[in-house]
Amino acid sequence: MKYGFARVSTKGQATSGNSLEDQVEKLKDAGCEVVYQEAFTGTKRNRPQFNAVLSKLKNGDTLVVTKLDRFARSTVDGIQTIQELFDKGVKVHILNMGLVEDTPTGRLIFNIMSSFAEFERDMIVERTQEGKSIAKQQSDFREGRPNKFNKKQIEHALVLLNNNSYKQVEQLTGISKSTLIRAKRKQETKALK
Repeated sequence: MKYGFARVSTKGQATSGNSLEDQVEKLKDAGCEVVYQEAFTGTKRNRPQFNAVLSKLKNGDTLVVTKLDRFARSTVDGIQTIQELFDKGVKVHILNMGLVEDTPTGRLIFNIMSSFAEFERDMIVERTQEGKSIAKQQSDFREGRPNKFNKKQIEHALVLLNNNSYKQVEQLTGISKSTLIRAKRKQETKALK
């Protein structure tokens, strides 16, 4: 039986064909009868849905993933996992690489590709950290996502809260309840000073 596994790091991830929907579609096109999916970082070994599919696999089954980085981000983890699968008699098919064979050549190619996937991930993390470090040198640096709403819009929404519920103000302004709560707390803290 063919089992598919689709993974994104975050629920909002939808870039370059990596969204859960795209992966599931590709896995079903590849003949997967059951597809496990999750939004969970690939850097952790203990992933609930990945562990679930691993526990289902038995001799003669095939695990199918769209790309190597959906399977494992660490070379060591990838090698260990694939060896466990080979020991159980499970085949591994990575759609953008092909069938990984339990041969010296197949394992070598898998190890090399795993190293490249881990290197790519490490480079992304390094560039992100470098960019953050440069950004922190700016006087107006703020950690996290930028605010969609300016100060006046938030102040207006806080005034609306005097006569309306959070839900009503959220519907009127588009500013989320959590943002309104944070802004209100900040306003109250300022008033106490």
